[in-house]
Amino acid sequence: MTDRQPLDSADARRRLIDHIAADAVFHGDFTLTSGKKATYYVDLRKVSLDHRVAPLIGQVMLDVIADIPDVAAVGGLTMGADPIASAILHQGAARGLAYDAFVVRKEPKDHGRGKQVEGPDLAGKRVIVLEDTSTTGGSPIKAIEALRKVGAEVVAVAVVVDRATGAREIIEAEGVPYLYAIGLEDLGLA
Repeated sequence: MTDRQPLDSADARRRLIDHIAADAVFHGDFTLTSGKKATYYVDLRKVSLDHRVAPLIGQVMLDVIADIPDVAAVGGLTMGADPIASAILHQGAARGLAYDAFVVRKEPKDHGRGKQVEGPDLAGKRVIVLEDTSTTGGSPIKAIEALRKVGAEVVAVAVVVDRATGAREIIEAEGVPYLYAIGLEDLGLA
């Protein structure tokens, strides 16, 4: 079986974990966004932009968000969320699901229409904020704030890899459920 053939949920998740463990986990001395030191770093862009892995991310994340009703769009703070949103949009369309995607800029544009949230009109729509890996929860919080300003209802934050470094608690303190697909234990890092 190749990665191009449809996989069941368990196979897609297992293959995604294998790809992340092999190609996106780096060992050494790293400084995280929080300023804390770590002996490993998960660089999900190494796999989220890979043609073999992006479809798996889409499949697995669709399973993670499947029980949340009436979601119109998914996305988050650029750059980490962009390939995740694209993977969900495409894999969702393949399943007959209608998830649009959006991008939240770090700052509003200083030209043109001055938008911070790009994509479809999200006023009054239920949306999910995405993130590739979570450390401090800062990126999803920034996205949540921007989305609320445009009138979107943020119904969850969904993360591909949770680092178990406090992001969940920060997000949930904002009143937003926190979901993730893969934990450190899945990658042999716990």
